[in-house]
Amino acid sequence: MSIEPTGEATTTEVAVRAEGVWKVFNPGLANEVTALQEIDLTVTRGEFVSLIGPSGCGKSTLLRVIADLTHATQGAIQVAGMTAAQAREDQRYGMAFQQAALFDWRTVRRNVELPLELQGWSKDKRRVRAMELLEMVQLADFAEHRPWELSGGMQQRVAIARSLAVDPPLLLMDEPFGALDEMTRERMQNELLRIREETGKSIIFVTHSIPEAVYLSDRVVVMSARPGRITDVISVNLGQRNEDTREAEVFFESVTAVREALRGRTSGAVRSRVGEV
Repeated sequence: MSIEPTGEATTTEVAVRAEGVWKVFNPGLANEVTALQEIDLTVTRGEFVSLIGPSGCGKSTLLRVIADLTHATQGAIQVAGMTAAQAREDQRYGMAFQQAALFDWRTVRRNVELPLELQGWSKDKRRVRAMELLEMVQLADFAEHRPWELSGGMQQRVAIARSLAVDPPLLLMDEPFGALDEMTRERMQNELLRIREETGKSIIFVTHSIPEAVYLSDRVVVMSARPGRITDVISVNLGQRNEDTREAEVFFESVTAVREALRGRTSGAVRSRVGEV
């Protein structure tokens, strides 16, 4: 099913641009921590980029800086050609977390409607849009259920539908499948790729899983241990993903390239220059 855009089309080819971004927590104090250091990254419109690195390297912090949920100490962020703050105010991105963060007292449909309700959409328009999105994530039959009646994977599909409610050009996803079992996780990966194909969204995806990053992404951004820096960017060319992709030689080559990059080793021909678009 194709979802018609509800907002203005993105006019720029750049979805996100980070230039010289630093994030220092508690600057000048005894417990000062430099979480991010000199981050330069450009994500083009429609691109799927994964962030991967050791625990505590600043992947989620970078996502939160892009979302304007925390401010960069130094440097600049642009989202869809505007400042991060303006992009947040204009709801130019949707966000999904490891936990679905749904409200148990609202039905599935009304959870999806929430961003539209906050924007002042009429009840009828909210209902139509929510049902379109639930159909897209194949949960229309569960519209009047409560979140606690759904499995973990189904709850994450509701959360993804909610993140798409206002038709943002960008999705920011922080380990959304991390708590799922392996089989459900693989199904959700395919679901996300299908949604991306139908909507053309740009996606920045945080994960600890090398195979997940490779399977989903056009590029995998490798970050160092704290302070988080971009040490490598691996281009992934798997073509159309399907169940055979995970057994293809090029898939294993890309997984090896990312693993070697995480170890600080040269990763061969599939390696791209850091910061290259």
